[in-house]
Amino acid sequence: MENLFAKRLKILRLSRRMTQDQVAGYLGASRQAIANYERGKRECGIDSLILLADLFGVSVDFLIGHSDYRNR
Repeated sequence: MENLFAKRLKILRLSRRMTQDQVAGYLGASRQAIANYERGKRECGIDSLILLADLFGVSVDFLIGHSDYRNR
């Protein structure tokens, strides 16, 4: 099964020209945690999902692959 969260997180981060360190700082997480999210090796909690959705201006549903519509 394809990990849409991992794929979309990386695409959104790169489209904003942000580093993993910058995203990690926003979340209060480590760069390694972000790298693991993007590789599909780790799942983030709901609080982090909400922060990521806010950061990138997308819905949580889009971020986790339950919707193809970016808007909230």
